[in-house]
Amino acid sequence: MGSGPSLGRRFRWLWASYAISTFGTRLAFDAFALIALLALHAGPAEVSALAAAGTAVGAVAAVPLGPWVEFRRKRSVMIAMDLVRFAALASVPAAYVLGLLGFGQLLVVAVVVAAADITFNAAGGACLKALVPAPDLIVANGRFEATTWTATVLGPPLGGAAVGLFGPVVTVLADAVSYLLSAAGIRAIGGGEPRPERTGAPARARAGGLLEGWRYLLAHPSLRPLLFNMALVSGLIMATAPPLAVLMLGRLGFSPWQYGLAFAVPCLGGLLGSRLSPRLVARYGQHTVLRTAGTLRACWLLGLAFVHPGVSGLVLVMAVEFGLITCMGVFNPVFATYRLTLTPSDRVARTLSAWSVTTKLVVAALTALWGLLAAATGPRTAIVTAGVLMLATPLLLPAAEAAPARTSAPKPEGELRAR
Repeated sequence: MGSGPSLGRRFRWLWASYAISTFGTRLAFDAFALIALLALHAGPAEVSALAAAGTAVGAVAAVPLGPWVEFRRKRSVMIAMDLVRFAALASVPAAYVLGLLGFGQLLVVAVVVAAADITFNAAGGACLKALVPAPDLIVANGRFEATTWTATVLGPPLGGAAVGLFGPVVTVLADAVSYLLSAAGIRAIGGGEPRPERTGAPARARAGGLLEGWRYLLAHPSLRPLLFNMALVSGLIMATAPPLAVLMLGRLGFSPWQYGLAFAVPCLGGLLGSRLSPRLVARYGQHTVLRTAGTLRACWLLGLAFVHPGVSGLVLVMAVEFGLITCMGVFNPVFATYRLTLTPSDRVARTLSAWSVTTKLVVAALTALWGLLAAATGPRTAIVTAGVLMLATPLLLPAAEAAPARTSAPKPEGELRAR
C-alpha cells in the first residue's frame, strides 16, 4: 500500500518515541519473570503473583490519575511518565549490581510501571487527536499498530539472546533507556500546548472525576458494548497463554525455541493487517471493517485446542496465531480510531484511563481464573472453554455506526492506542 500521507514532523517525533519505547519493552519481554526465577530463585507461585499483582495493582493505582491528566498539558504528562518508568526500571539493575535486589522491589517496580503505562497512554491518546486531523487518524493508528507488531517480531528473540549473553537485567536496563529516549523525542515535538480548561464546577470535577470515564463509556450505545468486547477478547487471549505453555512445553514436548518461534513468526500477520487496515476502511467503511475483522478475530482461538506433538502441531499453532494476529492487526487501528472519534476531546484522558484499567483488571482476573480451571480440568479443557466463549464475543460489537462525538472544549492533545 505505499507509504501513505505525510502526517508532519510533530507526528513523526511522536511515532519515533513510541517506536523506541515499544521496542525496549518487547526487548525486555518476560524480563521480571526471568530475574525472579534465575536471580532470586522464586517459585512458580511468586512469578505468577508478580505478573498478576503488578498489572492489577498498577491498574488500581492509575484510577485517580485519569482526571488529573485531563486538565494538564498532555506532553508534559507523557514526559513525566517516561521519566518515572526510566527511574523505576533503572533501579532494578542498580540494585542487582549492589546485591540488594529483592522480590519486593520487583513487585513495586511492576506496579509503578503498570500505573505509568496507563497514564502515559491516556495522555498519548489526547496528544494524537490534536496532532493528526481526524481523516488521517486511521493512518496514524495503523502506523502505531505496525510498529507494535514489528517490535514484537524482533524484540523477544533479541532480548532472549541478550539474556543468554549478559544476564536478565541487561534487557531491563535497555527498556529503561528506551523510556529516556522516548521522553527526549516527545520533548522534540515542540510547538505550544495550551493548558486545558476545566469545565464544570471544580467541586463536581473533584467529586466525580474518577468515575467520569466509566460514566461516559457505560452510557454510550456504541462504546459500551465495544468496551465489554475488548475486555473479554483480551482476557480470553491472555488467559489461554499459561495453559498453552504448560501443554506445549510439558505434555507435548516442544522445546523453548520452538515455543518462541510459534508465537514470533505469526506476528508478521499483525504487520500485514495493520498495513491493510487503512485501505480496507477506505474501500468498505470504518464500521463494516470493525465488525468484519472483529468477527473473524473470534474464530481462531478454539483451534489452539487441537495442538499435537511434532512439526504439524507446531505449524498448526503458527497458522492459528497468524490468522488471529492478522485479524487483530486489521481490527486494532480501526477500533482505536473509532473510539477516539466517539470521545470528546475534553474527556479523552479520563475515558482511555477507564478503558485501560477495566481491560487490565479483566485480563488479570481471567488469567487467574483460567489458571484454576486448567489445574482442575487440564490445560486443553481450559483452552477449549476460552475458545468457545470467544465465539460469542462478536455479539458485543456495535450494531450500528455511531455519530462522531461533539467537541465542547478547546483541543487538548489526542491518541496513541491504549493497550
